[in-house]
Amino acid sequence: MTEETIGSRRRAAVRLKAARKHKPSSQKWLLRQLNDPYVAAAKERGFRSRAAFKLIELDEKFGLIGKGARVVDLGAAPGGWTQVALERGASRVVGIDLLDIDPIAGATLIKGDFQDESMETALAEILGGPADVVMSDMAPNTTGHTATDHLRIMGLAELALDFAFKHLAPGGAFVTKLFQGGAQGDMLNLLKRRFVQVRHAKPEASRKDSRELYLVATGYRPDAS
Repeated sequence: MTEETIGSRRRAAVRLKAARKHKPSSQKWLLRQLNDPYVAAAKERGFRSRAAFKLIELDEKFGLIGKGARVVDLGAAPGGWTQVALERGASRVVGIDLLDIDPIAGATLIKGDFQDESMETALAEILGGPADVVMSDMAPNTTGHTATDHLRIMGLAELALDFAFKHLAPGGAFVTKLFQGGAQGDMLNLLKRRFVQVRHAKPEASRKDSRELYLVATGYRPDAS
């Protein structure tokens, strides 16, 4: 399904029936869902979340998931990115989250903390080798305070990057969510040393009012200092 097809779904705004039954915050969320073409497209395609289209766009732009790729999806719940990785040709996909994830045919789903030492052994057995892609759509609970939220998501991104350094194959790719401002300082310098290319991208599927963007690093160089 192309962006043009999804865009064609935009139509006259749907009004929420029985609005008085919902709190103002709930009304806003429900109206946004009802009028979001990506929500409808995700339902039609069988994706578990509209976020699936973000990964599709990133893969089409940067060629992340090659046929037969080994992929690790950090913070995978509810499973939309895992579904896309399989659809795009990955041979082995491992989704890890602290939350339960309903089974996805073809994927291995693990409930747990990806920082646990036991995870390294489990991944080696499941993947049968190093990962070609480590991806994370994790985001913290936001406070509304820009500086605090930026620090929180940077913390998650740094944990995901540390995981990638341990598990990526040479030439592999790393994808993580950030907020506006992107990777900065020491982290950005480190990425540029350890990957051939480092870029920021905001997919069309990201909501216009969202501060999120994605960091995409390709061509992992494990021996670079």
